[in-house]
Amino acid sequence: MASADELKIRAVTEDDVEPLFGLILELAVYEKLRDEVNGDAEVLRRSLFVERTAEALLAERDGEAVGYAILCGTFSSFECRGGIWIEDIFVRPESREAGVGRALFARVAALAVERGFPRVEWAALNWNELALGFYDRLGARRMDQWQMLRLEGEALRALGSSG
Repeated sequence: MASADELKIRAVTEDDVEPLFGLILELAVYEKLRDEVNGDAEVLRRSLFVERTAEALLAERDGEAVGYAILCGTFSSFECRGGIWIEDIFVRPESREAGVGRALFARVAALAVERGFPRVEWAALNWNELALGFYDRLGARRMDQWQMLRLEGEALRALGSSG
């Protein structure tokens, strides 16, 4: 029997898609972006297990999902090698300060090292000082000289149909 303090980080399976999507919704609410969620558990399942455009890790304590990370690949032309992009990393508020976030990041870092990748990257909301401070303590370097950009929706369709 697992102790109450036992934490397990493991790859998400198809059986985990519903609880994973529930955690995604919790993150969206936390980030005040719930109205931006357009996907659902079935789209997530297809993306992870049919199209394989991403992979996910689940953090469990006593068999209960308490956090997750969703990852996909990147490429550095200067390094001439791939890397890992963390699309999301989330720990339920009641499980923070219990080592869950650090354990998720440690597993992602281990995957990068195992795969021979030189870096792991992610973005954070500029108002989320709690997360930014945590990332600083992990040793992450802020990339202030870079500005994130996004092309989506009608602008994406218009540009895509013009060429």
